[in-house]
Amino acid sequence: MNPYQKKRRWKFLLLIFAILIGIASIFYTDSFVKKMEREEATQFQLWLKVTERSMFLMDNDNYTGIMEAVRENMKMPVILTDTTGRITSSTGLDSTKTMYADNTKLTYDSLYFVRQLAIMKRQHPPVTVAILGDKYNAYYKDSFILTQLRFFPYIQMGVIFLFLLTAYTAFSSARKDEQDQVWVGLAKETAHQLGTPISSLMAWVELMKSKFDAEDDPLIAEMENDIKRLEVIADRFSKIGSKPILEDHVVFTVVANFIAYFRLRTSDKVVFSITGDEQVRALLNVPLFDWVTENLLKNAANAIDNAGTISVNIIENLAKEQVFIDVTDSGRGIPRSKFDAVFQPGFTTRKRGWGLGLSLTRRIVENYHSGEIFVKDSEIGKGTTFRIILKSSLTYEPTTA
Repeated sequence: MNPYQKKRRWKFLLLIFAILIGIASIFYTDSFVKKMEREEATQFQLWLKVTERSMFLMDNDNYTGIMEAVRENMKMPVILTDTTGRITSSTGLDSTKTMYADNTKLTYDSLYFVRQLAIMKRQHPPVTVAILGDKYNAYYKDSFILTQLRFFPYIQMGVIFLFLLTAYTAFSSARKDEQDQVWVGLAKETAHQLGTPISSLMAWVELMKSKFDAEDDPLIAEMENDIKRLEVIADRFSKIGSKPILEDHVVFTVVANFIAYFRLRTSDKVVFSITGDEQVRALLNVPLFDWVTENLLKNAANAIDNAGTISVNIIENLAKEQVFIDVTDSGRGIPRSKFDAVFQPGFTTRKRGWGLGLSLTRRIVENYHSGEIFVKDSEIGKGTTFRIILKSSLTYEPTTA
């Protein structure tokens, strides 16, 4: 299991643990909510009994004290209506809503009570109560504390989630910045270290030419090509961390030139081909984009066990002003579940692979060329197609006969 898969597994386990904590919190709070609901229902029944007897025992001081104590300790708002549905009395509601100043006249604010009655009807069924021989319907609403307690676990989980998301984003950003600094420092140091031996190799090649009169020797020419290749590689590393200069290039020509170089250093059993629009242009940094092409071609060649084909097709999407570059091989293929994982650092199917090629490729395409790269299609045993999407420069003038 590669480091990325381990990290993803730990993230998944932590997410499951957080969900279990949230569920436990909701169930624990729900037990309190149900207990308070029962207590409020009991308190409401007690209030009804006190109200039914209040008219008969108004002169009893002891009962009056009990009645006042019950009413003062009522946590829930209550409304009484007659049999026609007209509101006759209430308790526990906002006293400032009962009347309001309309010029010089005090008027009953019925709309407020109508709204409150509608809420009560949705929450609890009415209870019939008899007062002095007349029947009334009594409604009550959950107390403010009960309402708060009912929504508290969800609010709590939301706050915790936002906190964890903010913390995760901050730590991930800090870790990414730290990794970027290490990556940039390592790249620039590599470029610096390559500089001295490359210069020495160039001098040795020139010495061999002059000493052995080998200006036209094909072996010396290939040595020069490899030294130039090393110069390109050193130049690539030196550009990491800096804003690259993008220039207008014919995409077909850039890709074809690299395929011509790469073909000579690959097995003869692998057949290369390039097709598509030969005039489409895009803004590229050629040394970095060659690195992208190299990584894709190397992965394609490694996926082919014996003989096979690697084809590159370049398409221009005029409607979206984009350039599509499809790299297709006839290799082993990639499982659909791994389409995104192949771009993660450390992911590799090779015993001696570092798993950095496609990760670096995505970085160059997305960060430096403002493009996209993804696995367009793959089938086990038949091959894979990677697609690169770049912005078309649209600066060339079409030739006319």
